[in-house]
Amino acid sequence: MKRDCIFCRIASKELPAKIVYEDDRIVAFDDIRPQAPVHTLIIPRDHFASLNEVPAGRMDLLQHILSKIPAIAAAKEVKAGGYRVVLNTGPDSGQDVFHLHFHLFGGRKMHWPPG
Repeated sequence: MKRDCIFCRIASKELPAKIVYEDDRIVAFDDIRPQAPVHTLIIPRDHFASLNEVPAGRMDLLQHILSKIPAIAAAKEVKAGGYRVVLNTGPDSGQDVFHLHFHLFGGRKMHWPPG
């Protein structure tokens, strides 16, 4: 855990969040500044600043996260209608919290291109 990382502190329950799903490897919680009716963040409990820092030997963590997203989408009642998953990497992408995290958006029609 990185002490100055807000997502590490949420994962360790030092800071409150509306947790949607959690297991021993990941935590999913609602974003406090939602950009869609459903905006849930999915993070690993282990700290990696971005996708660029996940070592080859830990790619199973990404598989685990992706395997849980459909159930999280179902819990948020957006699985049937569709949802978008976004992973920003680095400041030019819009990443502003440097702890690997996926955004799950849903509850409205999404547009393309996204940004």
